[in-house]
Amino acid sequence: MRLKTIVTFLYLCVSLLAFVSFNTNVSVWISFFLSFSVITIIAYYHLNIETVFSPFLGAYVIFNYLFFFIAPVFQISSFSLANSRFPNDFIFNPSTVIIANILIIIFNITFFLSYIYFKKKRRVNSLLVDEKFVFYKHSTIAILAILLLCTLVVCFNYEYVISNIFESIYITNAKSESVSSLLLRKKFLFFLPLAGVVASISYLKEKNKLSTNTIVIFICLLVFIVMLFFLKNIFTEKRNTLGPIYIALIYLFYPKLLDSNSKFFLFLFLSMVIMFPLMSSLTHIDANLDQIVEKPELLYESFLRFGTISGAFESLHYDAFSNILATLEYVEINGIALGYQLLGVILFFIPRSIWASKPTSTGELIGEYLMNTTPRDYSNLSNAIVSEGYINLGVFGVVLLAIILAYFIVKFISWMISKNYFKEFIAFYFALHLLFLLRGDLTNGVSYFIGPLLSVYFVPKFLIRLFR
Repeated sequence: MRLKTIVTFLYLCVSLLAFVSFNTNVSVWISFFLSFSVITIIAYYHLNIETVFSPFLGAYVIFNYLFFFIAPVFQISSFSLANSRFPNDFIFNPSTVIIANILIIIFNITFFLSYIYFKKKRRVNSLLVDEKFVFYKHSTIAILAILLLCTLVVCFNYEYVISNIFESIYITNAKSESVSSLLLRKKFLFFLPLAGVVASISYLKEKNKLSTNTIVIFICLLVFIVMLFFLKNIFTEKRNTLGPIYIALIYLFYPKLLDSNSKFFLFLFLSMVIMFPLMSSLTHIDANLDQIVEKPELLYESFLRFGTISGAFESLHYDAFSNILATLEYVEINGIALGYQLLGVILFFIPRSIWASKPTSTGELIGEYLMNTTPRDYSNLSNAIVSEGYINLGVFGVVLLAIILAYFIVKFISWMISKNYFKEFIAFYFALHLLFLLRGDLTNGVSYFIGPLLSVYFVPKFLIRLFR
């Protein structure tokens, strides 16, 4: 009860501060208040009524609160007669803002009602859980096989990782490497050590006694951790990758820190507001390691640009709301895509060399539109799931994606409460990845999760069953 009180107090204080400082016309103010009210109702249900552990709903609330309320409110409040552009350079238009809030409200209400319906239908509040994952007689060999695979990955990619460490991540990503190659390398192969960590922890908890096999697996665990730190570090990855990995590991090693809705909500609230903006000073610095060592003040300069909380809200990192506005204008001019953009999401794994007419991801599509209509010269933007639904099928698409999202989240809740460590871990990882998925675009959100799902869940499952 005490923790819920703290969470509620922080939530209301920040909200009150936002509304008090919100300088805009009455209609826009009311639209944000209504949107805020809906997400607050969901937050109240999550913290006070929901009995099952659902980090997914916590992540959902935090995303909506920060990206669709706090960030745009601060952005609009900072406008002046000389500058009334959002982070994506879209010009402030009150009527467009109101329509965007209406779509967000429709999405959130549909999602919430669907979430409650699917939970009731699947009986996730009951004690109905999956059977415990079975380790067979030769499961040690399976974990050693994962270690061998990881060793090969490190050896064949050593120079690649080293070059990433000693170059700016943005310079490295600009090099000629196909999207398919990047997905295979960074979202599948580089996640194999994480699969080894989960498999090792699962095995050690299952056996729970000292033996030759447990000693071997413990050593493997240490090696997996070293490999993971090598392949996934602040110099080679952005925060949308690092955050879910290492927070999920915290939960894996010590679940009591984050094993309730209040704990997770508070952690995520503080992280999104404070920690992630501060991390931007490292993960978004446009300098290599040698330059940082020679000029440490580069870190300070990066902190001034990206590390302050207010600066983060007014930066392109919080462009989700403004990209909905741009999508509304794009659809008004070009019409809806009739599901064509969703084909790119579903069939993301087909290379463009085979499918020449493969749709451009919605974030890039809207980015290119803004490049043609605003001073912007950068097309790789986010695009929230709300506008993904709208650009594909209009209001019906908004409702449809809300229902689909609710269904899959409830599915992962059953994984979360299962006795299967692999399911539980990947479900918790998805809860954290949900922040990126909701921000969009959907093509990247889906493709960036499928790789870790295959690597962390299906590869160990296959090898453990192979070496029975």
